[in-house]
Amino acid sequence: MTEATAPRLSVVIPCYNEEENVEGLLAAMLPVLDGMEVPFETILVDDGSKDKTLRMLLDARDARPEIVVLSFVRNYGQHAAVTAGLEAARGEFVVTLDADLQNPPSEIPKLWAEFERGHDLVATIREDRQDTWFRKRASALVNRITRRMSGIRLNDFGCMLRGYSKEIAQAIAKRHERNTFIPALGQLFARNPVEILVKHDERQGGESKYSFLRLIRLNLDLMTGFSLAPLRLLISAGIFVAGLGILFGVTLLVLRLWFGAEWAAEGVFTLFAILFVFVGAQFIAFGLLGEYIGRIYEAVRERPPYVLADLPEREEAE
Repeated sequence: MTEATAPRLSVVIPCYNEEENVEGLLAAMLPVLDGMEVPFETILVDDGSKDKTLRMLLDARDARPEIVVLSFVRNYGQHAAVTAGLEAARGEFVVTLDADLQNPPSEIPKLWAEFERGHDLVATIREDRQDTWFRKRASALVNRITRRMSGIRLNDFGCMLRGYSKEIAQAIAKRHERNTFIPALGQLFARNPVEILVKHDERQGGESKYSFLRLIRLNLDLMTGFSLAPLRLLISAGIFVAGLGILFGVTLLVLRLWFGAEWAAEGVFTLFAILFVFVGAQFIAFGLLGEYIGRIYEAVRERPPYVLADLPEREEAE
């Protein structure tokens, strides 16, 4: 693609073991992008897949000059894959999209229209989500807690279909934070963000890469990465627990004097109960402090969040 036809729109898609979805993804997405009549590029980032995903991506790249493929030497995770795509993107507007087709590529023109209206960040809300009842309820609860603790006003933190201006995309990529939440980070850089409704479909093939434990970890990263609220909440809880302990101790002393030592089994079990409460509070405190200290440690090491693999040169389509 020459400089004169440099892309205005970049679509970044992380792919990990998505051989069942690659063909359908490209079949659904490329006609939409062609129909927009806007110079575009599609950056497909292979996150160290162990199936045929990379081979299929390279074949697609050889057939279409608009397709760019990046590949990691091993699996570094979705965050690193998206960051690599944002860093490589050349378009004025960068859209991120999952490969599982739960967010239909047909929604991309909606995001582009909002960008042309002057919005530098286009967030999305999944309408009529095609997920299990438990996943939807858990997501709603986490979104509510995250909004309160982080102060970031987003209704749907989990939707991958989002759009960023080139300036925001580059600002995110330059951060190279190993554990952060890209949509929330983009929100901090945005001057004129907007949130719109988009369709949501069932996963077309394969399995979700996000287990329940990974979702919990993701939201823990979000809360600890963008807010000091957990530490402040811990301090408040510590004061509350200490106050209860003092009140409990005074109450036990009064009752002991009134009813005698035998009433409280000589105080042994009471001391154990108080000890357990304070030991539990200490472990919670150490866990939260360790989370923040671990982030400082990772930042000081300055290890690269990903390493790209060497790929064969593009084969010209006949």
